[in-house]
Formats: sequence, structure tokens, C-alpha cells
Amino acid sequence: MQPISLDAIEAARARIAGTIVRTPLLELQGTSRPKIFLKLENLQPINSFKLRGAANAVAMLAPGKRALGVWTISAGNAGQGIAYAARAAGVPCTVVAIETAPETKIGRMQALGATIVRASFDACWEALERHTYPGIEGTFVHPFDDDDFIAGNATAGLEIVEDLPDVAAVVTALGGGGLITGVASAVRARKRGVRVFVAEPETAAPYARSLQLGKPSAFEQWQPSFVDGAGGKSVFPRMWERMRGLVDDSVVVTLDETRNAMRLLAERSRVIAEGAGALSLAAALSGKIGDGPIVAVISGGNIDLATFYEAIVRERR
Repeated sequence: MQPISLDAIEAARARIAGTIVRTPLLELQGTSRPKIFLKLENLQPINSFKLRGAANAVAMLAPGKRALGVWTISAGNAGQGIAYAARAAGVPCTVVAIETAPETKIGRMQALGATIVRASFDACWEALERHTYPGIEGTFVHPFDDDDFIAGNATAGLEIVEDLPDVAAVVTALGGGGLITGVASAVRARKRGVRVFVAEPETAAPYARSLQLGKPSAFEQWQPSFVDGAGGKSVFPRMWERMRGLVDDSVVVTLDETRNAMRLLAERSRVIAEGAGALSLAAALSGKIGDGPIVAVISGGNIDLATFYEAIVRERR
């Protein structure tokens, strides 16, 4: 399976320019080696990179399909992106929300006009493969395995290379794989030789397991955690094929390392990141990525403040 083309990414950038924010790339202060830069996607209007892909995917739908309304499956951030884009297009949106989605994200999807249908993690994972869910009508927008969604995500990669031409490595959290596939496609198209990594929590690391086995595999020890926006139970075969040749390795981080990264972001950069958003920084700080400059994509900041407080205080004790 071919990477998303540079032409498609550039076209997506022009298409979504009026919707998304060109987010800043800031150096993390207080670290000497390696140099770490933060791509602050938590500053998007929905506080997540997902708006990039969602805006492009909804815009690319044929008018007749878009008029039927759209629906997606999400733990919260993709649902917000699709709801935001659907509202702008004046069409209804339904989100089949994974049962582990925090109430903060449920509330924000509803505030954007989405109808919420709650379902178990397994039911959602099956629906992602089938592209159908009982009782849901309209046009399905896949939250990661979709060329147009990935092309939208990839626009962040263009910005990274433009803002930091000497970037040596890029790391993002891994959920379904749409972010890393897009970012890696753009970065590698503009600058060959950049190392690309995904970060996974120890409780949900199917890509690391798949790399060990040499094929898309399930992570049998999966556990839910405050890192609700990343880490699945398995790697989709199509996403495995998409990531082959683009991703160098997976860095598995502990929950305590993730909490520490959340605290560092708050203390040094005054950034609030959700668990998934801090995974990339935890991986960059682990020493497993090598020399910098390293760009850690802070993918989102949608976290209940009580949960955020508990996480950073727990790490400090």
C-alpha cells in the first residue's frame, strides 16, 4: 500500500486552511540532550489533531453522500472532528462512542451537535472493520483507515518540516494509525532519512507486539486506562500495511512515564495534554529514539481536569 501522495497532502492543506490552525512548534525547555520540540495539536479548535483529517474527509465526500449525514466511531477526538465538520456542512452527525470514552469528550461531541450511541470496545472495533453498526444510517467516515482522513492528518507533517528543517525524528501516539501514517508520509516526502516512531502505553501496545511477530496481531493483555485516546486491542491489517516502510519502531512507555510527561508539559510549557497526547513526549524522554532534534506530536488535550490533576499529583508523590 502506497503512502499518501504529496499532491494529495498539499491539496488537503489548501482545502482545510480555513478550518484548522497551523499549530506552533516549540522547544521543550529544561532538557539538554536530545533537543525535543512539541507540535501542539492540542491547540486545534477541538483540542485534537483529528480536526485535520475530519475536515478533509467530510469535505471530500460526494455531495449526495454528505447530504445523508455522517457517522463515525470514536473514543472522543475523531467524533469531535467529524461533528465539527458536519456542523459546518449543515448535515447531521452520529458518533458510536466507545464505552471507555470520558464524559468530557462525550459532552463536547454533544455540544457540537452529535447524536451519541454508546457501545462496547469490542463492538466498536468490529464495526470499524465492517463499516456498519445496527440502526445507524448515513455515510460512514472511518476515523483512521481513510485516504482523505490521513491526507488531512498529514498536513501536520508538512508544517513540522517547514518549521524545523533539521528534524531528525518524529514520534506520535498510536491509536488506529491514521496520525502516524499521515505525518510520516508528509515528512518522508519532504525529507528522507527522518526517523519515525510510534508511542504506545504498556497497557495497550499492539503495534509493538505485531512488530515482534512480524504480522498484525492482538494485544492480549489490553487494559483500559486514562490513556483513552491511544492504544487498541489489535492492529488493523490495512493499517499494518500502511505503516510498513513508514514507521521505524514502537516505543512502549509505562503509565507512570506518561503521567510524568503530562506533568512536565504543564510545568515547563503550560500545556495540558491528555494521556494519549503525552505519550509522544514520554517516548522522546525515554532515550530509545536517539539523537534529536526530536518532534513529539502532542496529539490532544481533551481530558477532564480532575483526571488530569489526579494523574500529575500521583506521579509526583
